[in-house]
Amino acid sequence: MPPSNDMTNQAPPYGNYGYHNTQSTYQPGLDTHADSPPSQNLYGQPGYQQYAQPFPNFSQLSAALGGLSGVPELEVEALRPVNLLQERNLLPPRPLEAPEPNLSPDLKKVNCSPQTFRCTLSSIPQTQALLNKARLPLGLLLHPFRDLQQLPVITSNTIVRCRSCRTYINPFVTFLDQRRWKCNLCYRVNDVPDEFMYNPVTRSYETDEFPAVYLFVLDVSHNAVEAGYLKYFCDALLENLDKMPGDARTRVGFLTFDSTIHFYNLREGLSQPQMLVVSDIDDIFIPSHDSLMVNLKESKELVKELLTSLPAMFSQTRETHSALGPALQAAFKLMSPTGGRVTVFQTQLPTLGAGKLQSREDPNQRSGTKGVQHLGPATDFYKKLALDCSGQQIGVDFFLLSSQYSDLASLACISKYSAGSVFYYPSFHYIHNPAQLEKFQKDLDRYLTRKIGFEAVMRIRCTKGLSIHTFHGNFFVRSTDLLSLANVNPDSGFAVQMSIDNSLADSSLACFQAALLYTSSKGKRRIRVHTLCLPVVSQLTDVYIGADVQAVTCLLANMAIDRSISSSLSDARDALVNAVVDFVSAYKSSVSNLQQSGLVVPAVMRLFPLYILALLKQKALRTGTSTRLDERVFAMCEFKTQPLQQLMRMVHPDLYRLDNMSDQGALHLNDSIVPQPHLLHLSAERLSRDGAFLMDCGNVFFLWIGKSCNEMFIRDVLGCPSYASIPPNMSHIPELQTPLSERLRAFLDWLQDNRAFSASIHVVKDDASAKATFFQHLVEDRCDSASSYSEFLQHIQQQMSK
Repeated sequence: MPPSNDMTNQAPPYGNYGYHNTQSTYQPGLDTHADSPPSQNLYGQPGYQQYAQPFPNFSQLSAALGGLSGVPELEVEALRPVNLLQERNLLPPRPLEAPEPNLSPDLKKVNCSPQTFRCTLSSIPQTQALLNKARLPLGLLLHPFRDLQQLPVITSNTIVRCRSCRTYINPFVTFLDQRRWKCNLCYRVNDVPDEFMYNPVTRSYETDEFPAVYLFVLDVSHNAVEAGYLKYFCDALLENLDKMPGDARTRVGFLTFDSTIHFYNLREGLSQPQMLVVSDIDDIFIPSHDSLMVNLKESKELVKELLTSLPAMFSQTRETHSALGPALQAAFKLMSPTGGRVTVFQTQLPTLGAGKLQSREDPNQRSGTKGVQHLGPATDFYKKLALDCSGQQIGVDFFLLSSQYSDLASLACISKYSAGSVFYYPSFHYIHNPAQLEKFQKDLDRYLTRKIGFEAVMRIRCTKGLSIHTFHGNFFVRSTDLLSLANVNPDSGFAVQMSIDNSLADSSLACFQAALLYTSSKGKRRIRVHTLCLPVVSQLTDVYIGADVQAVTCLLANMAIDRSISSSLSDARDALVNAVVDFVSAYKSSVSNLQQSGLVVPAVMRLFPLYILALLKQKALRTGTSTRLDERVFAMCEFKTQPLQQLMRMVHPDLYRLDNMSDQGALHLNDSIVPQPHLLHLSAERLSRDGAFLMDCGNVFFLWIGKSCNEMFIRDVLGCPSYASIPPNMSHIPELQTPLSERLRAFLDWLQDNRAFSASIHVVKDDASAKATFFQHLVEDRCDSASSYSEFLQHIQQQMSK
């Protein structure tokens, strides 16, 4: 069986910054950041006792934890007890990676990349009882269709699968001889077909299916015209017409709406596009079936003419109503024969016809002191229509560009259940909000040209004894382990909660396989297979060694979003706090004979309380701060659909100091030097007014400039002669021919390369009103009524003593 490093992933990792390689960074009492004072009580506050005894050595720790199952001493760092009330510098120098599973080198080589397939525990407990004792959730986080640069496509008439559980052959099966192989999930022995051509990456077979089909549904009401998005959409599509995924058979159509629905005849041979208006929105019909969805290649000139003329056609409209529901019904009827992708642009609350909505937001209740209402949909119209769409292989992507409440909780259902994507641009206006306009344009470019799969289904299989019980993401669950994905895109993530039904005592390895069957944009039927193999362990210590603190946090975030909708926001927040209390209590009881005082966790999970506090302060789950309902709901949508790396930047942004960057540890990529500044804790005490700091929040960068920042930095990076001359709404970094500018832009470009959609950048002055937004992300500090990190730790300690 040939080994394969390119099984699922070719993207270069950040570098090995896992916990087990950072011993020197986390010595007790040692302060590793140059901008920090010598080690002291947390944040210099009194009331915390110093350790009564030194840290245990390897043999003491091993004895206390019941043996370490042959784990090398290096990995004991993951289990080193950390007293959170004492240790000040918890962050590694660079963003975390997933812990490496304790596998042989041969198995590691062919294992799935953690950027594609990640488990909350990289060592699987042997029993549910052991999992319960660890007080950590078991689940998977998947990014199954992510952009892969060198994923070979193998064409074969034979797809080799287990006859019992239908698992695809993969690097972890056992060949008993030349004729038989044993399944690694259900252990059935299977015959090897004569014509078998093995490749562990993927299997594909080609059949002609429907071509790529795209329908654009555009709000052209007065509100939409005032916002000004239409011109920029038309410009973006004109520019990307030849870059959209597809082939010579690709088909497109357009539908606009206000109080009526407008179709466009674009049949080849016409001298110009023809508008067909349907005013009876209570009984939608399709005025022509053969000329509204046209071959892009054949009708390209008419399509271009329509896109050129559309903005002017509605520029004088006074029509304020929005019949979004009927427009979606029309889109469903138009697309049902072929399936495909529907892209909807909406700028207000739907006010006419099926699916019309009324405002449910009370601005006086935004702070959530009495509980946040209306997180769920007001009507099941959009969900039902989405399920109809899914049945006809139609995925709906939804762009909301609105300055007013538009009930995203209801509208997002059209994408949630049809496996679509949701994009939201609050306060969008082409003149008054240039940063949002720029983000919209960049997002559109990515959206129109990114890879797409049609008519997809994804099945997740796992080793006998394990079972799946909850999925998170945008899809329709067709059966217990099968997700229906009308469209699949490379930017969507999924999460799966699991349990252990039967003991895995007879297994040394547990395997998980995600098989994604889809039609490519060129009409070829393909299967993309990801297989993850992890060790099975019987000791609690080994479970903790393999804990993935980021995956745990993201899975808990998904669970909390569900709880906030099905129960209440306060219940969801309580459950997150209890997750920390339960884990710290479980660890304390497992190391009780070490007699550690304080709030003690294993080093591998030392960021867990901090991440949960950050989660509680995120828009989706925070209270006590004025948060618009649509913005809260959109944050919830992102938690359910974003891949792990993007989610973690949103939960706990990365903070770097830029004005004193050095070449120490810099990367040398493509003839450029990419600095690697160290991560800083998210606290105002880590800022200084003579510095410049970059905060990476995933979808936005903030560059904070202190009042006393070096003028050379301001001049060489921002092109401004002094701090006072920096414009108040600066949202770009100029391309200056200075070494400092080149280094900083190389670093920014490197950060951008690690995400799908481009992040906007805001230059924030120390005295600007915008700095309030920046400071809200400093999650370790007290913000409004939300507690600081030290207060949160005290609360955890109090809860444990109850």
